[in-house]
Amino acid sequence: MKLALYLPNFRTEVTVKELEDLTALAEDLDLDSVWTLDRIVVPESSDRGELTYPFGMMEGLPNQLPVAARGTFLQGFPLIPWLAAKTTKVRIGMSIIDTPFRAPGVLAAELATIDHLCNGRLNVGVGSGWMPEEFAAASAAHIFPKRHKHVRETIEVMQGVWTNDIFEYHGEFADFEPCGFGAKPVQKPHPPIFFSGLKDPKRSAARIAKYNLSGWIGIQDSPEDIKNWRSAIQRELDELDTKRSVDDLEVCSMLWTVITDQEVDQSDQGRVTNLMVGTAGQITDRLKAYNEAGLTMPFIWPPFADVPVAKTMDDLKRLQEEILPKVNA
Repeated sequence: MKLALYLPNFRTEVTVKELEDLTALAEDLDLDSVWTLDRIVVPESSDRGELTYPFGMMEGLPNQLPVAARGTFLQGFPLIPWLAAKTTKVRIGMSIIDTPFRAPGVLAAELATIDHLCNGRLNVGVGSGWMPEEFAAASAAHIFPKRHKHVRETIEVMQGVWTNDIFEYHGEFADFEPCGFGAKPVQKPHPPIFFSGLKDPKRSAARIAKYNLSGWIGIQDSPEDIKNWRSAIQRELDELDTKRSVDDLEVCSMLWTVITDQEVDQSDQGRVTNLMVGTAGQITDRLKAYNEAGLTMPFIWPPFADVPVAKTMDDLKRLQEEILPKVNA
């Protein structure tokens, strides 16, 4: 098991200096990767708990985001080239890029350039998004009903642009004649592609096999969730004419994480369970359970409020230096 840091750029109040300090520590600790969060807007209706869907379309969560509409959160995508300049070792990416908010060809070309800026350390996470209000603000309301198709077309365009000197594509969301898009990525054949938000095992397996995807990113998944998901994916892959196995995938989950002095109730409450909130002993036991279930890389996600960055930095040190060696022993 290895650790990744999920930067708290999506907070009611956050500063560039805080993100810089966290990133520098991740580099010093030799974490695997640093990821940003994609959030274009917080609708004012969220403050009243009146979003169309609950947070992340996750059962048991309110129809509300944990960040205020008037908050000063920072956009995730511009932080990726900034991370390239600030680091030399850790891999970088955004979890996840909501593709409907970006033109596929533009996204492919920009990511290729970013892979040069970081000398081949880019991970590309893609997903469909979930909030109609955000689609409207991104001038993409018409894509919402077909957002999963947009992800598929974006993957096809990215892989085509990245592996061909001249490429053309004719789909619903991208339709262009043969073009050159500039520099190819440093990584060959292209940066690893992670997908997120697709919990249908059959569709997930088909996407893994067809596009040779490298990883999956979940959110607040329990060890049992990970175990069940891996088993379901493998069953579907076995039905396909593919050599791909779930063991080929980097299996990740974004987990709210805080080390506490007192033991915390970690009993199952669905997505709001304190999966990775507890004493060092509790978190050690939880990570051991994740390791046995097949989670290869937890994303350490600082909570949205009430936990200072200084506390998260202390927790990262303990996680990497004290806890992870026990998990991997």
